[in-house]
Amino acid sequence: MSSPTPDSAPSLLSARGRFEAARRLPRLPGSHREHGLHGHGFVLRAHVPVSALGSAPGREVQAMREHLARALDPLGYTDLNGLLEHPDDASLAAWLAERLRVGSAPAALELRSTPFQGVRSDAQGELLSLRRYRFQAAHFLPRVPAGHKCGRMHGHGFEVELCAAQVDHDTLDAHWAPLAARLDHVLLNDIEGLDNPTSEVLAAWIWERLRPSLDTLRSVAVFETGSSGARYDGRDYRIWKEFSLDSAVRVRRAPQGSAQARLHGQTFRLRLGLSAPLDRVLGWVVDFGDVKTLFRPLFERLDHQPLYEIDGLDDTDTPTLAHWILRACQPQLAAIDAVRLLEADGCGVVAGRAF
Repeated sequence: MSSPTPDSAPSLLSARGRFEAARRLPRLPGSHREHGLHGHGFVLRAHVPVSALGSAPGREVQAMREHLARALDPLGYTDLNGLLEHPDDASLAAWLAERLRVGSAPAALELRSTPFQGVRSDAQGELLSLRRYRFQAAHFLPRVPAGHKCGRMHGHGFEVELCAAQVDHDTLDAHWAPLAARLDHVLLNDIEGLDNPTSEVLAAWIWERLRPSLDTLRSVAVFETGSSGARYDGRDYRIWKEFSLDSAVRVRRAPQGSAQARLHGQTFRLRLGLSAPLDRVLGWVVDFGDVKTLFRPLFERLDHQPLYEIDGLDDTDTPTLAHWILRACQPQLAAIDAVRLLEADGCGVVAGRAF
C-alpha cells in the first residue's frame, strides 16, 4: 500500500469529549446487568474535515473542541432515556453523528461507554461494535538479529480490540472466551501458529480463528504497550508508535492580537501510523524499535524546541505541523501513511489515512 503524498494526504480535525449520564436498556432481558438504571462516564472522539469548520489559522482545533462541546451539551448528567427510547451505544452514536454533522455527511466518531466497550461510526455511517480484552503472556521473537532485546524471554500485559458489524458486546465476549483461555498466562511461542509471536502475527492468528464463526469481524488490534500496537483486517497490516512532544509554538498566520499569535507552549501526543506488507521472515511491518530509532533525528528537532524556528515549516498551527511531520518522516519511514497530532486535551489533527 503506497503512502499518501504530502499534498494529497487528507486532513481531519479530531476532538475528544466526556460526559456522565444514566440510562436503562429496556430491550435487553430483565436479568441483563444493563437492563436497569445505571450510569457511565462516556468518552467520545469525533472527526470532521479540517476545511469543514472554516476557522482562522491557529483556531482550527479550538473550533473542533467547541463543535464537540455543543453536541455533548444536552447529555451531561441526564437520563438518556428521556432522549432515546433505547439509548444503547449504537443509538447514542447515531444521534451524536447527526449532531456533529457538518454539511452533507455525518462525522466519523468513536463512542465508548466504558474503556473496554463502545462503537465506531465511519463517515459513511457504518456502525461497528468495539470490545477490548486483556491477557498476560510471555513471549520471545526467535528470528530477530542477535542481541535484539525482543529475542530474550519477556512478556506483556496484552490488550486485544475486536471490531465487528451487526453484533452486540455479549456476542463478542462469547467468541473471545475460548481464545482468552488459550492465550492468558502462557508462553505464546508454545501455541501452534505462534512460534514467532509478533503483534502482527498475533493479530492475524486471532483473526483466522474468529472470522469463520464471526463473518462480520472487521479488524483485530493488538496492543503490546500503551504506545504501540498492530491491526489486521484480513488483508492489510497496520502498526503505530506514539511519542510525546513538549514544544514552543507561535502561529504566524493567526489573527493579530489572538492568543495563538503569541509565543506559547504545547504538549503534543504524536502517533505515527505505518502500513506495509508483512515481512514473512521477521513477522512484522516494521520493528517498533526501528521506528523509534529512525524517527529520533526528527523527534530531537521537535521536542523541547522552538518549532517556529524550523526551516521549511511554514507555521506551527496543528494542521500545518501534522502534515509537515508526515512529509518529513517519509524519507526515513517509507511505510508511514498517517500522523495523528493531538494537543494536551486529546484534540488535534489526523494527517493522512484515518486511524
